[in-house]
Amino acid sequence: MATVAPDTAALRKPRGRRIGWAFLAPAFLAIAIVAIYPLVYTVVVSFSESSLGRPFAEWVGFDNFAKVLSDGVTVPSLGRSLVFAIPSALLALAIGFVIALSLDVAVRSGKVVRVIFLLPLMTPPVMAGVIWKLMFAPTGGLFNNVLQLVSPGADPVLFLGSSPAAMISIVVVDVWQWVPFCVLLLFAALQTLPGEVFEAAQVDGAGVWRTFRHVTFPLVLPTLVTVLMLKLIVSFKVFDLVFIMTGGGPGLDTTVSSFNIYRTALQQFDVGAAAAQTIVFLVLVTIVIVPLSSYRTRLQKAGE
Repeated sequence: MATVAPDTAALRKPRGRRIGWAFLAPAFLAIAIVAIYPLVYTVVVSFSESSLGRPFAEWVGFDNFAKVLSDGVTVPSLGRSLVFAIPSALLALAIGFVIALSLDVAVRSGKVVRVIFLLPLMTPPVMAGVIWKLMFAPTGGLFNNVLQLVSPGADPVLFLGSSPAAMISIVVVDVWQWVPFCVLLLFAALQTLPGEVFEAAQVDGAGVWRTFRHVTFPLVLPTLVTVLMLKLIVSFKVFDLVFIMTGGGPGLDTTVSSFNIYRTALQQFDVGAAAAQTIVFLVLVTIVIVPLSSYRTRLQKAGE
């Protein structure tokens, strides 16, 4: 009687799947602990009356959202987050793109120059905030000392103690710190552009501006949108610079959403309201980021 040999390939498939899931399990567990659990916890807490000592003391429904949206602080802080994040991201992207173009043209093998450009990115945000706070100081600060040399007897400028100078100063520091991030990504993208396209443009007689407008910019545009999106996310999260340089002042002029959430949760100990503020802030960030992400996807599909 003939025997049928077992299908070894079919037997291997379930075992292979189990091994694959076993390798993926640590990653799924890490995502669940780091991302999913905090998000679910925040959503649940936002519908309850909670403090640091008494979480989930009482279910209050949408009362926390009604409270934070009418407190006169949360909604303006969302606006200040936009006022900070958008100029900061656009300036860092524009300056980084100019520097990346310059590096691509003039310093193709300039490793030392690239390291120098990356130094601000290596500086911890707290240290950057302390250094720039000293430079902005009305007495003994670098900028006011220069002002006294140029115009002796002039009143010192309160860079961090007046509006809108305080917000502008924080934007300047953030741009200074994150321009190297934009330079690094954009320079890498420029280095990967196909050389034959530029050679064809030269053969057709295209000048520098026409080559940039019709060749370089369209090819690097998906990377520009990606970097802008990443920088916007980082800018929305700003906390260190505000905490160190202004403490949210003068008044509430630099109290962005992240700092407002910190004050609500860790100074007023109202965890439920802070969770509601976090959800509202998340909605704002999503409204800004999702269109950019969709635009990036369309650009990538068009380039394939």
